[in-house]
Amino acid sequence: MADEQPKPTVSIVIPCYNEEEGFSRLRAALKDLVGSLAPRYETEIILVDDGSRDKTWAEIQNFAATDNHVRGIALSRNFGHQVALTCGYDMAAGDAVVCMDADLQDPPEAILEMLKKWEEGADIVYGVRSCREGETSLKLVTAALFYRLFHALGRSQAPLDSGDFRLLSRRALDALRRMREQHRYVRGMVGWLGFNTAVVEYERQPRVAGQTKYSYLRMLALALDGLVSFSSFPLRCSYIFAFVFSLSVLVYLLYSLIAHVFFGAQLVPGWTSLLLTTTIFGFLNLLSLGLIGEYIGRIYDEIKGRPLYLIKDLATPPLPPAEPPPSGRPAGQ
Repeated sequence: MADEQPKPTVSIVIPCYNEEEGFSRLRAALKDLVGSLAPRYETEIILVDDGSRDKTWAEIQNFAATDNHVRGIALSRNFGHQVALTCGYDMAAGDAVVCMDADLQDPPEAILEMLKKWEEGADIVYGVRSCREGETSLKLVTAALFYRLFHALGRSQAPLDSGDFRLLSRRALDALRRMREQHRYVRGMVGWLGFNTAVVEYERQPRVAGQTKYSYLRMLALALDGLVSFSSFPLRCSYIFAFVFSLSVLVYLLYSLIAHVFFGAQLVPGWTSLLLTTTIFGFLNLLSLGLIGEYIGRIYDEIKGRPLYLIKDLATPPLPPAEPPPSGRPAGQ
């Protein structure tokens, strides 16, 4: 009788930050997910605590101590969601690796559909949100505008309205792990990879508990990372603005010259045009310096070569019980 082929392993990577309030629901959902995957896959769950200030790490330790599918990683401080996600990717050993959020807005049952696409040959399966319940109109509008702007300016082929809920094959993940830039926009980095892709649409649910950890300021910082990391267009904006405003000044000077030469208009010295011109070009100079400084700052961060994250503690599954000696005598006799 031929030996049975080993089951492929699926790694579930979940960054966590102050998720104590909803952790019991996450734990229950993950147990159900492991049960649904068990007939066809081995499963490992990697929970990365990104410097939480509540009891999230204690919850992860307890989960890992009672379930041999779970591994916990505690970072030394809060490094941000994208770095915590990177840490989980670095530690994942699966043939297919799925990332999802701890707030259960990404439905675990959609992972089964992602795995079907992977078995059909897709290296990257994007979760695309068909609707986003429980989010404000402002967030929906700003997110839609950013994704479309990034798609137009960036070099990433990630589908519109896709987030960090995705599946990566082992070869796609190995390629992603070679990209070690400090300012990380993982969604764009995955879209840059290429490979065979597929899409699974799903309805994003409201958070099961707690508040979102992404304030508008953090979302703005993430958007800036995405635009600056994947496009040099912001640097070219200084040329565009300079050309547009210089052209307007030249048109005004031409108008003044024609009015004076052909119509005898007396040009009375005034402050309006002078103040306007000075203000516009002063703004352009400051904007250009700011954009250049943003890129130089990122170059500075890269050449320092610091590690992306530091690990403070690990939570591993319990060891299997020791087998008794063949003779039945206590060990050591």
